[in-house]
Amino acid sequence: MSKKRYSTIHVALLFILIAVFIWSAIKPKTYLDWFLEVSPAVVVIIIICATYNKFRFTTFSYSIIALLSILTFIGGHYTYSEVPLFDWIKEEFHLKRNNYDRFGHFVKGLSAIVIREILIRLTPLTKGAWLTGISISILLAVAALYEIIEWLSTKISKGGRASKDFLGMQGDKWDAQWDMFLALMGCLLALLIFTKLHDKLLKRLT
Repeated sequence: MSKKRYSTIHVALLFILIAVFIWSAIKPKTYLDWFLEVSPAVVVIIIICATYNKFRFTTFSYSIIALLSILTFIGGHYTYSEVPLFDWIKEEFHLKRNNYDRFGHFVKGLSAIVIREILIRLTPLTKGAWLTGISISILLAVAALYEIIEWLSTKISKGGRASKDFLGMQGDKWDAQWDMFLALMGCLLALLIFTKLHDKLLKRLT
């Protein structure tokens, strides 16, 4: 696949992200919660765009980043505990909670592929157990950092409504542990399924 073709796909992904971002910014539940939710994704997208000519990821990694950003924009618009589709699933299957946040953390395990690509291309690490172990460790560290940020938001705002929406515990005291566990499960599954495909795409890139 030519470099020009990759560039076309990347531009298309960026336009999709911009469209979803604009939609998410139109009358979200609260603008404070929206800002807290979408800011990390926006920062990542800006960094990726600014470094695009110096460091170009595989299209697979760009697609993962786009997917995770879209999920974040949706969660920011509705809040993670009130996404309509998952409210319907909750009612239809008589669940105790809206599981969009759990779904989101599980899918965030895909970012292990992006982490893996960065390590392969920018560090002396080679493919093998060390690469896999460090990729998993970095993903878990990021997941834990996000939970710490959520916790700090409740302390700074002294338990305000926006911080509760951002935290999204829905009455589950083990919510942070569930989020990190599901991120780990998503990470392990992503590495198990996509490692060989990722290696092939990296060879094409070089």
